[in-house]
Amino acid sequence: MASRPTISKAVIPAAGLGTRFLPATKATPKEMLPVVDKPAIQYVVEEAVSAGLDDVLMITGRNKRPLEDHFDRNYELESALQKKGDASRLAKVQESSDLATMHYVRQGAPKARPRRAVRRPARRPRALRGPARRRPDRPP
Repeated sequence: MASRPTISKAVIPAAGLGTRFLPATKATPKEMLPVVDKPAIQYVVEEAVSAGLDDVLMITGRNKRPLEDHFDRNYELESALQKKGDASRLAKVQESSDLATMHYVRQGAPKARPRRAVRRPARRPRALRGPARRRPDRPP
């Protein structure tokens, strides 16, 4: 029996414009909006890592630079926290950059979503519709 290949990479599409969350997403990407104490995208990456995926590819778009910055090292902040002796906050800052190996690809242009077809209610059979109605402005 052939062994199954192991999945080790996650692809996270995060290139949307965030129009449903306007005006909050005008300056901040929707993925960076906080859920309790962390950005929403960090929960997604943590879930992928807990499932055993160690390589994460994030597809980003224009104005999504904060996503890359969040999962990158911030040496100035880490140094300041270390000098201050604040080990608990230093661990929280380093946690996001140590989660997984992150890769980023920028989507060139937003892709338009296909419009949903308007769903009309099913027509009732002629026998159940009742007598035909004539418009008064039309002759028989």
